[in-house]
Amino acid sequence: MARRKVIITCAVTGSIHTPSMSPHLPVTAQEIADAAIGAAEAGAAIVHLHARDPETGLPDQSPAAFEPFLKVIKQRSDCVVNITTGGASTMTIEERLQPVASFKPEVASLNMGSMNFGLYPMLGRFTEFRHDWERPYLEGSRDRIFRNTFADIENILTTCAENGTRFEIECYDIGHLYTLAHFVDRGLVKPPFFVQSVFGILGGIGAHAEDVAHMKRTADRLFGDQYSWSVLGAGANQMRIAAQSIAMGGNVRVGLEDSLWAGPGRMATSNAEQVRIVRGLVEGLGLEVATPADARDILQLKGADKVAF
Repeated sequence: MARRKVIITCAVTGSIHTPSMSPHLPVTAQEIADAAIGAAEAGAAIVHLHARDPETGLPDQSPAAFEPFLKVIKQRSDCVVNITTGGASTMTIEERLQPVASFKPEVASLNMGSMNFGLYPMLGRFTEFRHDWERPYLEGSRDRIFRNTFADIENILTTCAENGTRFEIECYDIGHLYTLAHFVDRGLVKPPFFVQSVFGILGGIGAHAEDVAHMKRTADRLFGDQYSWSVLGAGANQMRIAAQSIAMGGNVRVGLEDSLWAGPGRMATSNAEQVRIVRGLVEGLGLEVATPADARDILQLKGADKVAF
């Protein structure tokens, strides 16, 4: 009997953490490329990518910020490249769509709902900042809504419809699964779906084991065998929730976008370190880590030769 293959996604930099929080957070195009390639070499089949201003680390969703590292990653790795449409909660939907529309990746992320997205509690743990944008960016999340309206979601889906891009469908709460079902019913999302359940963000579902089980039960009921389930746990929840997902038949996402840590009180020195830890969990349970080719087959992706970078 063939062993089940588990897809590891690595989100290498994101827009949640700021550069002053960790010296290991990739900021420049070279750092992001090296982080993605290192994660892929460690076992990540998919790399989930954001861009940043190379001087300040401010999230940057311009195609010009993505292009340098996209080309390097494609030259040096066969991993699946996943470009965010989330960008940062401070950006317009038009800004957030630009790189996906330009580069036509195999996978793009897609958030299934507007939500509060509280980053400000991190100000209790991090008090010294090198760049003048960091503190107001975190503090501003008290009164900022991460906008993903039905019209926004439809805009992203229709913009990508001709490009053959599939989606990492990010669901931060149970209602987001029902929003996905709505777009499935309308024929705007086609199976197989890649559902990424997100646990532990302030404003979304919690990180209790029952929350994880509830998300999986609901997705099973709504989508049956037409979807692949993956999870990410924010911060200290990362590996515990990854282990629960693996044991429940799911896939996993790690990376410095989601957590800066490699263990209690110990910062991860690279994205690859987190991938190696979660790979140990997968293989320790007698399962197999999916290769990029496996992920392309499981998710029915169009292939790296059909992207525009």
